[in-house]
Amino acid sequence: MTTLFRILAVSGSTRAGSTNSAVLATAQAIAPEGAVVEVYDGLRSLPHFDPDDDRDPLPDAVADLRGQLKEADAVLFCTPEYAGALPGSFKNLLDWAVGSDAMGGKPVAWINVSSSVTGAAGAHESLRTVLGYLGTRIVEEACVHIPVPREAIGADGLVGDEAIRERVRAALTALATR
Repeated sequence: MTTLFRILAVSGSTRAGSTNSAVLATAQAIAPEGAVVEVYDGLRSLPHFDPDDDRDPLPDAVADLRGQLKEADAVLFCTPEYAGALPGSFKNLLDWAVGSDAMGGKPVAWINVSSSVTGAAGAHESLRTVLGYLGTRIVEEACVHIPVPREAIGADGLVGDEAIRERVRAALTALATR
């Protein structure tokens, strides 16, 4: 029996039709041999972070998040930028991860899909900082900027452009082999 390398894919967007979420759904569909991508879908259900609630018993959504993070071999993020920083709901998810050992030493990376002039640099700079506090191991080779225009997303919610898909696959391979 072959052991698969499990990558948890976390979108920082709650928007329907998000290019960030579409890229992660595409990553799930095109995972390289030996890897499986599982998309986390609980962002909307997380309660607002409150240090007083960061104790047993944890809120169910938080326990689920931490369990999925702990079980993953690596984590791949894809987040938009709002007002020059991480979206609040996504930062909330990261805040809930701080109080656990679920991400300590874990390989992480991100795909930046922004096609804006700034390239969402503020969000990804903030993400790098927070991931440092979490004690993760950033896999630089897997942190890529792949601008994805909305028209690249098909009716099935996946990226159809083969050049983009190949770059996503290369990022997944780098994350799974480092």
